[in-house]
Amino acid sequence: MNDPVTLTSAFLLGFFSTMHCIGMCGGIIGALSLSLPPEIRNNKPKLFTFVFTYNIGRIVSYSTAGLIAGWVGTSVLQSAGFDQGHAILRGIGVTMMIAIGLYLTGWLPQLARVEKIGIPIWKQLEPIGRKLVPVTTIPKALAYGLIWGWLPCGLVYFVLIWALTAGDAVSGALTMLAFGLGTLPTLITAGFMTSWITRFAHSTRARQIVGLFIIAMAIGSLFIPMEHHNHH
Repeated sequence: MNDPVTLTSAFLLGFFSTMHCIGMCGGIIGALSLSLPPEIRNNKPKLFTFVFTYNIGRIVSYSTAGLIAGWVGTSVLQSAGFDQGHAILRGIGVTMMIAIGLYLTGWLPQLARVEKIGIPIWKQLEPIGRKLVPVTTIPKALAYGLIWGWLPCGLVYFVLIWALTAGDAVSGALTMLAFGLGTLPTLITAGFMTSWITRFAHSTRARQIVGLFIIAMAIGSLFIPMEHHNHH
């Protein structure tokens, strides 16, 4: 099962991946907010409810994908019969975190190609999402959020590979849940301050600082769990 360090790392990863999230999803959440009827847009509590519901749907989809990834990872590991499976999985997880950091800094743009993996699924879901616009009810907002969670995103895919290493299906789901919750503050804010926060997200210096922080966090997570297991 996930330890608190792993879940905290996943949450912080989501929180500090703000730069990428706004670049990918800030426009979507802003467009959805602007497409709401004026009586909802001009009522801050109602607007918050819609924006929050979009994001809950997105996080549910992330958690579902993490559940599948954790189950697949466990099945593959058991089939391979590795004696040092835990160490191997953790090494893969840390490698993915470093890859995410490099991806966010812009120093390894080739990693963006991983987004092509999800295009076939998105081609099936995107027309359904288009039919839900304009989103005028809470059930529609939830449904759109569930679809939005499958938008091709390299960062999400890297975290999913990390979820593969979680150890079991539930831990994979919890990893993606923690990551999704980490992105929540930024994307809810984006629904209210789209233009300002988008300009901030496009700052090269800010992206590099965040990327380096995630790389440092990845290297740190390699040692903290090892010490934790040694105590046991």
